[in-house]
Formats: sequence, structure tokens, C-alpha cells
Amino acid sequence: MVELGKKLRVKGNEVFYTTRNYKEVNELVEMKGLECAVVGKHGGPTLKGKLIASANRIAELANLVTKLQPELSIAFASPEAARTAFGLAIPHYTVNDSPHSVSVARLTIPLSKRLFSPKVVPLKAWLTLGASSDLITQYNALDPAAWIKNYPSSPAVLYQLSLDGSKPIVVFRVEEAFASYLVDRVTQGESVVIPLIRNLLERYKKEIQIVVMPRYSEQIPMLKSAFHTEVTVTDKVIDSTSLLFFSSLFVGAGGTMTAEAALLGVPTISCYPVEPTFVEQFLLKEKLINRILDPNKAFLKMADILDNFEIYKRASKERANNLLSNMENPVDVIAGQVERELIS
Repeated sequence: MVELGKKLRVKGNEVFYTTRNYKEVNELVEMKGLECAVVGKHGGPTLKGKLIASANRIAELANLVTKLQPELSIAFASPEAARTAFGLAIPHYTVNDSPHSVSVARLTIPLSKRLFSPKVVPLKAWLTLGASSDLITQYNALDPAAWIKNYPSSPAVLYQLSLDGSKPIVVFRVEEAFASYLVDRVTQGESVVIPLIRNLLERYKKEIQIVVMPRYSEQIPMLKSAFHTEVTVTDKVIDSTSLLFFSSLFVGAGGTMTAEAALLGVPTISCYPVEPTFVEQFLLKEKLINRILDPNKAFLKMADILDNFEIYKRASKERANNLLSNMENPVDVIAGQVERELIS
């Protein structure tokens, strides 16, 4: 949404950003130097908490949007943005690559004037969630293509995390444990990446550097307690795209960073703990990721990649470059449709 806002502003449009009180997003907004209104908060891991937080946020957004009187609203799968815009008769666009998040999709798509989505997600997946085929705009890209094409990777992140650029760096991304589509399907309290990290530490000791990126502040003490100083646990937002660029291996239990790492040509293993998403299926077909849920088998693959890094890196980079070069920029597709909407 940041890149989309920039493009729309260049074209002379006034853009107003909103977010909710959510640690990772708040820090990212500050890091990017964005002016952004913080409205409401994340509802946490319980369904009741999500419901109450959503209702409160809609009320706050209604007051704000009434004052702003925007011509159009757009968000990445935000039930509160969709409901507020619909209630105030403002056209709303939603961007979504995650039909597996059924609750969010059902609360956004039927209230939206248009849905933007990657072509790798079949139309029928959206039709069952309330979309109309004539109101879906697909783009020939995965969402990370919007920001990683020509991304100015910086080694500053290595200094920030006290990493040695000459030693292998393995990055782990913890699962979205509080998401509505996972909250009843994963074990709360210990991440699925923990046994993988333990196996890696036992084999490689100080030969590699491990960085673990939690999603929620509640996961930070769990990870630090499990590994103490043996790994680096990020407790604030960093330039994760640059970190991936300098990494030797990425292990992800979620979606976006797994796709981002794969498109950057980083050897990637997915341990996403439920059924593979459409994006993940696409990356598997393109041989850009390995999907392994068994900790022992995942460790064997990690060891093989680290022991034969140059071979894996060369193959991953070549496949990723070929794929990314043929992808369009989602921002261009969305901005073009928004411009046409504002003119009509």
C-alpha cells in the first residue's frame, strides 16, 4: 500500500494512510517515515478479542472517514475498512492473495467494488467467497514483486543485527499464530520453527548465524528463553528484504516472506503448518521453495543446502530472476484502475 500511495501521489492524488495499533506495523511506519493515522488495535489471539477490536475500530474509522470524505477507499483485506466504506457509501477496493483466510475474505469481498489478486489464485476461489467475476482484476505477479523489483538492498541491516556477512545467515520467520485461520490449528506456546532451529544449532554450532523473526511481541520471550544468545531474535522491525538478500537460507512458517525470499533467489523451505496456499503451490511448481513439515526431514534439507550452498544459490537465483522479470508490477495495475475510477 505504501508503494501504491506513492504512485497515486505522483499522479496528483491526495492520499491518506491509516493503520491499527500493531507493534510491527507501527515500527515499519516509523522506519519509513510515513504520516499515518493509527486507528484501533489488533484483537489478539481470541475470537472475542478480534470481534470487539474490530467493532471499536469501525466506530473510530467512521468518525475519521466522515471528516475526510474520501472519493475511494483501498486496503489489503481489511474488514474494518470495507465495512466503514460500505456503510458510508464510499467505493472500496480490496487487495487479497489469501482466500485461505476465509473469515477476512467473507467480511471484505462482498462489500468491495473491486478485488485485486494475483493470477495464481483461481477465480473460483474468490467466487465462493462472495466475489463477482466481472469485478475481479488479476495481475501477473505475486504481491512481493511490488517492492522487491530493483530493491536497494543495504548491508546496514547486518551491522544493526551484529551479523558477519562472510558467514552463512539462516533466517526463520515464525508462523502467524494469532491469525483467525490458524488460531485453532497450531499449538500455542511453542513455534513450529523451534525444533528446526535446535537441530541446526546441534549440527552447525558456530559455523552459521541464525536470525529468528517473530510476528508478535508475545513470541519474543518464548524464543529468547528457548535459545538465549545462540540466535538473534529481532524485537523490532528491520529491513527484512535486505536481510533476505544477504541470507544463505530462509525457513518460513507463513506466506509473504516465503514468497519474498523465493523471488529474491534465496534457497527457501516452507514449514507452513496447514494446507499449502495457492501462492505456495505456485512457488512449489516453479521449484522455488521446498515444503517440508517433518522437522527431521526439514533439517536434512537445510543441511544439504548449507553444505552445497553455491549450487543451490545459483539455481535458485536463476529461476527467481527468470520468473520475476516476467512479472508485472501489481502497483501499476491497481493504480491504473484507481485512476480510471476517480476519473469516471
